[in-house]
Amino acid sequence: MQAIDWVVLIITLFFIVFYGAWKTRGSKNVQDYILGNNETPWYTVGISVMATQASAITFLSTPGQAFNDGMGFVQFYFGLPLAMIIICITFIPIYHKLKVYTVYEFLEQRFDLKTRSLAAILFLIQRGFSTGITIYAPAIVLSSILGWNLNLMNIIIGILIIIYTMTGGTKAVNVTQKQQMFIIMSGMFIAFFIILSLLPKEVSFNNALQIAGVNDKMNILDFSLDKEKRYTVWTGITGGLFLALSYFGTDQSQAQRYLSGKSVKESQMGLVFNALLKVPMQFFILLVGVMVYVFFQFQSVPINFNPNSKASIEKSVYAGDYKQLENQLVDIASEKKEVTLAYVNQLNIETDNKVLKNRIIALAEKEKTIREQAKVLISKANKKNKTTDSDYVFIHFIIHYLPKGFVGLLLAVIICAAMSSTAAGINSLASTTVIDIYKRNIKTEKSEAHFVKASKGFTLLWGIIAILFACFGTLFENLIQFVNIIGSIFYGTILGIFLVAFYIKYVRAQAVFWAAVFSQIAIFVIYYFAIYIFPPGKEKLSYLWLNFIGVVITIIISVSLQYFKNSKEIKA
Repeated sequence: MQAIDWVVLIITLFFIVFYGAWKTRGSKNVQDYILGNNETPWYTVGISVMATQASAITFLSTPGQAFNDGMGFVQFYFGLPLAMIIICITFIPIYHKLKVYTVYEFLEQRFDLKTRSLAAILFLIQRGFSTGITIYAPAIVLSSILGWNLNLMNIIIGILIIIYTMTGGTKAVNVTQKQQMFIIMSGMFIAFFIILSLLPKEVSFNNALQIAGVNDKMNILDFSLDKEKRYTVWTGITGGLFLALSYFGTDQSQAQRYLSGKSVKESQMGLVFNALLKVPMQFFILLVGVMVYVFFQFQSVPINFNPNSKASIEKSVYAGDYKQLENQLVDIASEKKEVTLAYVNQLNIETDNKVLKNRIIALAEKEKTIREQAKVLISKANKKNKTTDSDYVFIHFIIHYLPKGFVGLLLAVIICAAMSSTAAGINSLASTTVIDIYKRNIKTEKSEAHFVKASKGFTLLWGIIAILFACFGTLFENLIQFVNIIGSIFYGTILGIFLVAFYIKYVRAQAVFWAAVFSQIAIFVIYYFAIYIFPPGKEKLSYLWLNFIGVVITIIISVSLQYFKNSKEIKA
């Protein structure tokens, strides 16, 4: 970090915080604070929806995901456009017609208070957990790479978010997310073109794609029916569809973005905007990761990108074994650079040399084996290490290879992304707590000013909870997968409740409530025995299927319970 990097980072972050607080100060009623007085235009709705989902985890972990596994992760998003259409047709008109502050209000009107409270509590649990992760994830990576204190990072990021979110509510979140998305995407495009400029002169973008293809990084579509594979076209269209329906249709952190729209049409246009751009955006972020992989075909590459892991292994009895693996990797990297350049030269004279291609594949397999062996040694040396090395790939590239000034910009990108998603999370947690729990259960009549103060108070409270969780939380596996796993555990049940509410009119409150309770318990059991107890990559079921299973269980049991109840009433 040079002086110019610090200047860029500090100016960017403080501009967003103070602009958001100044621009949106002075909310006088609940509608203004929670729904931005329903003045949000469609393009702000669309950008805000994208920024809420695109956390720092997206920009740290997704390039690393592509570095390891290639472009296949994009299939995760294939169900999203279809989900947007369903939400635009069914969810949004009903929410706007009922003039709800939170989506869970609708459930009391359709069913009863306990069903509304159950859905709200499930949301508070999973979103509270996920919001802590959105602070913790970038903090642990940045602190490891830069040597900054982890807890200090958590506190600083959390306080910055609380300042403007508490001051301006939903309007502050929406306003700042426009600036944050501009900074984020500008930074990613700059990083992409810098990567291309750093490649050897004889390596064109087309050559880079061919190198990635030889290394099995450009397999975008997988039509396999293997249920143990995490990312296929089918898991994306089914599990991804139900996850997107749950997230965008029943999660208050997203719904609050389009509930603040000027009209039904403006909210719908915002989601269509998201549907059109979200998959290309994720494709591009993955492509950045693939280009980082190609870049490292011509550079010396560390056997492990997490400096903490390297430090722990060097202090252990396994240091000698680890050093041998490092030396082997140096030899492989040297040969790989030579062979890859030879392969590019053959491509440039329009000759596809199969001998060179096979040699590249063989070297890639050797490198993979060495990394796996190093991973085993690291786990023996430090059993508390819970993060996946791929989460450190992109930040390693940023710190070591970007020019002065751009390091500060890309760090600002990561922290801005953390702020945008965390602010939306805290804002929605406070809104749900006030509207669905606090306001619904107090006995005395209170003024609008009281509920605005309560909203600000709960914003502060949830912000502190998120910071505390970030300071004491632990992670496992890839960060972006971890957040999606948390969502998948809860979203299926919540979505099942809403789908019954929308489409199966004869099912009543008792049936859907107990169906949801059983469904959530069943998902916990399935997750534990089919996913949790197995090492990463060896699970018996892709976590994406949990969304689909939760929906199916909730619907089938609620319909069955209502059928038996109706049958008893008829016989009586």
